[in-house]
Amino acid sequence: MIHLEPIDAKNVWDVLDLKLRKEQKSFVASNEISIVQAYTAQGTGCSAFPFAICRDKDRKPVGFLMVGFNEAALYALDDEEPPTALKGNYSIWRLMIDKRYQNRGYGREAIRLALDFIRTWPCGRAEFCEISFEPENKVAGALYRSCGFVENGEMDGDELVAVLKL
Repeated sequence: MIHLEPIDAKNVWDVLDLKLRKEQKSFVASNEISIVQAYTAQGTGCSAFPFAICRDKDRKPVGFLMVGFNEAALYALDDEEPPTALKGNYSIWRLMIDKRYQNRGYGREAIRLALDFIRTWPCGRAEFCEISFEPENKVAGALYRSCGFVENGEMDGDELVAVLKL
């Protein structure tokens, strides 16, 4: 159905053209900001892996996914206390599916592919994968719970934190 491709010069502009529905824009940072965050995470103790979510049949990007490792390192730059789940663990830092391709199972499949990637342990073994979401984003919360993520009572700013034991 879909596969993940690292963001590169061939697909970055197509990924930047992906859009959410107007009512979803407050739920996830733009792909532009996410790609900047991936680049600027280098050298901080945090790793970021940005991917285009592409259809198998034509390699067309239908979404964006970013996996992170040890996002807690970024909080230290601002002297903030991160959620404990971000310390030395993986995260699905961003997930977005373009408004034209939603409700086709791409989000669920992208989470599965992200977890497959994480279980290759690109930054070493970890106990958890973390994901966070706005409490008002009922669709995302239901999706993450159906994939096995469990809210742990922590907040990441205004977002609920959910974890999956790896």
